[in-house]
Amino acid sequence: MFPLRDTVQARSLPLMNWTLIALNVLVFFALLSGPHAEFWIERYALIPAHLLATPAAWLTLLTSMFLHGGWLHLIGNMWFLWIYGDNVEDILGPAKYLFFYLACGVAAALVHVAFNPDSRIPTIGASGAIAGVMGAYMVKFPHSRIVTLVPIFFFLTMIEIPASIILIYWFVIQIFSGVGSLAYSTASQGGVAWFAHAGGFLAGMLLIGALRPRPRYRRREDLHW
Repeated sequence: MFPLRDTVQARSLPLMNWTLIALNVLVFFALLSGPHAEFWIERYALIPAHLLATPAAWLTLLTSMFLHGGWLHLIGNMWFLWIYGDNVEDILGPAKYLFFYLACGVAAALVHVAFNPDSRIPTIGASGAIAGVMGAYMVKFPHSRIVTLVPIFFFLTMIEIPASIILIYWFVIQIFSGVGSLAYSTASQGGVAWFAHAGGFLAGMLLIGALRPRPRYRRREDLHW
């Protein structure tokens, strides 16, 4: 299943969401075109084993979420951010949305460190922060429909699936994949940071409830209830 778009239209321009997407793309192209891409990734990626070695390493909790390892990594992350981020920004406003995004990314990174404290493998990507956006979307828009591309035998078809179903399904996959990876993961082996995704998702669910939404969104909620 691959999500194409949601059915909830934001009532304001998602300028911060667009800015985050643009920043991720610009950083990717800057590293792609530079002669020392591997050096910059090693320097600004999150390496769990290095966090206690130097205070500067803690900055990688932030810098690592703007790095991506390839085209598919970048496009997949930005696509999910494009689908879910505009509505979450619409609730919070650009400044709170930026704080929310970065906080979820840091929370996801810390969960990854907790499960891999001795790892020396660089970890990069915005997946944890975007997972937080998805968690917030599920809390605020559980009845929204996600237009999803679904393979049926040899054909592809588009189906509208409730956001709560598709997002819970995604979260369960992260948990089961993370548990399964524990059987073969080592401190010297790379892979997908499944628990970081799950941690970011839960952080987003909790944090969206702690941050006050825009007044106009509160008024819409009052009218709804």
